[in-house]
Amino acid sequence: MWEITNIKKMKALKILLVITLITLTACSNSNSKQNKNILADVKEISKDNDGLKLLQQNCYACHSVTSKSHDEIIAPPMVAVKRRYKMTYMSENEFVKALTDWVLDPKEENALMFGAVQNFKVMPKQPFNKEEVVKIATYIFNNELEKPSWFESHFNDEHPNGMGKGNGKGRGMFKNN
Repeated sequence: MWEITNIKKMKALKILLVITLITLTACSNSNSKQNKNILADVKEISKDNDGLKLLQQNCYACHSVTSKSHDEIIAPPMVAVKRRYKMTYMSENEFVKALTDWVLDPKEENALMFGAVQNFKVMPKQPFNKEEVVKIATYIFNNELEKPSWFESHFNDEHPNGMGKGNGKGRGMFKNN
């Protein structure tokens, strides 16, 4: 009799296990699209974090966000670079390609920021690899960037009638664009 009871318990346990597996599999399949979206989001966050880290490590030494005034910097703030490049290159692909091309081979004749070239000279060629620059440019395009505390005031003073039309006064970063 003991054996019959154990056999019934074993069959019941097997049935319960099969039902549980079927339920889990069904839930897993219905959520697979959601899981793929979550994985894509995680990859995107990771990619953004890579871009941010590379930006901080490679760009902010010259394109400082902690300077106290425009006179203390040696290159335009990245927020200014982003604004200028987005004026000309509105899609992410165009923006990333143009910024990447500039960083990998900066030449005065290819500059968009004539005022910056006048004030700071052409950016020196850096030993960056293309993959890292693409990550940085993608991050810049898709995220809000830190601004130096003085930036908006300076920008508005230099560009009272708009940006890139030569309407600013003084030594504007975008004058004659």
